[in-house]
Amino acid sequence: MARGIHLLSAKQVEHAKKPLSDGGNLWIYPQGSSKPWFFRYTINGRARQMGLGSYPHKSLEKARAEADYYRKLLKSGIDPLEHRKAEALRKEFEAAKALTFTQCAARYILSHRHGWNNRKHAHQWVSTLKTYARPKIGSMPIAEVDTDAVLGILRPIWKTKTETAKRVQGRIENILDWATAREYRTGNNPARWRGHLSQLLPRPTRVRTVRHHPAMPYAEVPAFMSELVKDRGVAALALRFLVLTASRTSETLRAQWPEIDIVDRVWTIPAHRMKSRREHRVPLSGDAVAVLEALPRREGSPYVFPGARHGRPLSDMSLLQLMRRMGYGGESPRGPCVPHGFRSSFRDWSGEVSSFPRDVAEMALAHVIQNKAEAAYRRGDLFDKRRDMMEEWADWCRQAGSGKPEPRVKTRRP
Repeated sequence: MARGIHLLSAKQVEHAKKPLSDGGNLWIYPQGSSKPWFFRYTINGRARQMGLGSYPHKSLEKARAEADYYRKLLKSGIDPLEHRKAEALRKEFEAAKALTFTQCAARYILSHRHGWNNRKHAHQWVSTLKTYARPKIGSMPIAEVDTDAVLGILRPIWKTKTETAKRVQGRIENILDWATAREYRTGNNPARWRGHLSQLLPRPTRVRTVRHHPAMPYAEVPAFMSELVKDRGVAALALRFLVLTASRTSETLRAQWPEIDIVDRVWTIPAHRMKSRREHRVPLSGDAVAVLEALPRREGSPYVFPGARHGRPLSDMSLLQLMRRMGYGGESPRGPCVPHGFRSSFRDWSGEVSSFPRDVAEMALAHVIQNKAEAAYRRGDLFDKRRDMMEEWADWCRQAGSGKPEPRVKTRRP
């Protein structure tokens, strides 16, 4: 034993009331009920100390063994504190490399789900990855996912389920980018489309025909609305409101009373509920206001179209199920129309029947301007013109199959 090292006895450590040195850089510092060990040293003229745990969890023998190890590092010119930090980083990196794709996917979804429009989107993420990615690479360490592994997921469904396959590709790409940003993997992203998978798989547009939401011909909308108005249920009122405002299903079903100004006849949809992530003002026609005034107010619920569960809106399937009960959908003789298709009905009407410019209809649908230069200079939202357009659309929807609009619904105007 070197002189001046291992000076303390187990009994002295147990009953220590003040700082004691075991010699050779090892100290114990009683602090109330805690007795932490410290390794004190000087390197390059700089005094440093590092904690080694506390007695009795760290016994005198174990503290001495650690101190002996760090003294050897000092003799080799290695800073024990920096060495320990480097070791911790190395172990963290090794543990990160062992994270599986499924574990990383779960962490990615958890950190991003609050930025997604609705719960349905989050569910689709989980569902597609569970169905297509997990059986192939779910248990694979994230650092080992390569191009062959990604292609093994995509190739079997690229031609038969092209749209789903493209979504799966994009989701895997995002997860791998996230893992790289967290330093769980290195190198290029094997799921990247541009410049990588685009060279290995045919373009989606070459292997599938774009399928739009089945839409009702605009000429049939008046008869449909005439039938729908006979149903006074909340789902029917919601569907009428959706048609009259040309809004998306999620925007309608999650509408809240504070968003609606009945007096000025404006519905302001907040940015976080819009697909474009920008606030959108919807001018309400007299017919749309009449729908709102016909709705019962449910105490404790902010939703315009409340569902059966307290504090929740109508379910995402409620409008689709209503249309199915009316005889629409699938191979039905009445047509495969779905609620979202009424936006197309409105767009076709605006182009074929109305005299409003294309920009007014596009703004009514809250479509994002693709031309960046045009978008940079567009400041207004054509609200007054859109108000006139929505009144004319309401007039069209009220024709009741006669070819002539019935009298407008009169509501208060400021």
